[in-house]
Amino acid sequence: MSWDYVLELIKSILLTQTGIPNLSIKEVIMILVAFFFLYLAIAKKYEPLLLLPIGFGIFLVNFPLVPLMGHTEHGTPELLRAFFKYGVEWEIIPCVIFLGLGAMTDFGPLITNPKTLLVGAGAQLGVFITYIGALFFGFSLKEAASVGIIGGADGPTTIYLTAKLAPHLLGANALAAYSYMAMVPLIQPPIMRLMTTPEQRKIKMRQMRPVSTREKILFPIIAAILIILMVPAVAPLMGMFMFGNLMRESGVVKRLSDTAENALMNIVTIFLGLSVGATMQADLFLTWKPLLIFTLGLLDFVVCTFGGILTVHVMNLFLREKMNPLIGSAGVSAVPMSARVSQVEGQKADPSNWLIMHAMGPNLAGVIGTAAAAGMFIAMFQ
Repeated sequence: MSWDYVLELIKSILLTQTGIPNLSIKEVIMILVAFFFLYLAIAKKYEPLLLLPIGFGIFLVNFPLVPLMGHTEHGTPELLRAFFKYGVEWEIIPCVIFLGLGAMTDFGPLITNPKTLLVGAGAQLGVFITYIGALFFGFSLKEAASVGIIGGADGPTTIYLTAKLAPHLLGANALAAYSYMAMVPLIQPPIMRLMTTPEQRKIKMRQMRPVSTREKILFPIIAAILIILMVPAVAPLMGMFMFGNLMRESGVVKRLSDTAENALMNIVTIFLGLSVGATMQADLFLTWKPLLIFTLGLLDFVVCTFGGILTVHVMNLFLREKMNPLIGSAGVSAVPMSARVSQVEGQKADPSNWLIMHAMGPNLAGVIGTAAAAGMFIAMFQ
């Protein structure tokens, strides 16, 4: 065996069996994008439970020749493709996440102040404006609907709707939704200060009445009936959400409730993050549509915040007891982060002002409002 043959064999192996000579500039760019999201998760602690697995999914899938998002010679999906196919494409993971969210949620603030449902509805303004705007940029009807829902700042709902209407945009839409959820403390405060006066930010709201256990048990049942009758397409999400809440409030299945909000939630979050990140392969992501989605998503989120605050201003024209307009920004469904931002901005104006529980009403209404908007789009276009 000659040295020339050995060298040719080594060269052939390097060219065909390793990723080094096959690494393209696009893949290098996406690996840098992955590092950026890992930095946000680890150093800045922006939504680390989701941005870390999403970032690592982007990192893994953008190496050449990796057996992660294709199919084996027998046609079965490879590791991350299996997570994506059976969890996201089959719409299981978003619904399971809503089950866990329901088990974590206290609807008391919404029960004591049901008019905040209107604030959650008003905060969906950006969803429909962005939907119309996306059509002018060449998006199809289904694609525009999936982009519009980003402004609701509800990651699972964005994934659920996009998987149904525009699965090829899933990676970009999900990453935009979770990115803007993570940046709520950066994006919302300037809008809140722009749309309110110092006097309005100091408005104190009356302490909430206690909510009985009976009310809390009846709420998820009644809410499920009304929502599913009005928007049947959203039954998988809202059904799981209200079931998780009923487990919490009934008090008779504490083991199930604890599993749903902890172990099960953590497991599906890992699978969701990795599989969504793995859809962001360089050839698919580095095109004009995903990059435009990030711009439209930011405008969408800004308009949704604007819509929630504007709704409170309009309601205050007719209310004897005024609401603090800062709670309107919590109408987006980034639970509970946007409610905390309302609290922080309120205390900057008056350190004795406590808005957190009042803001949770619009925050929970936003979850319902975003899901209802998604259900409308599904009913229209599927």
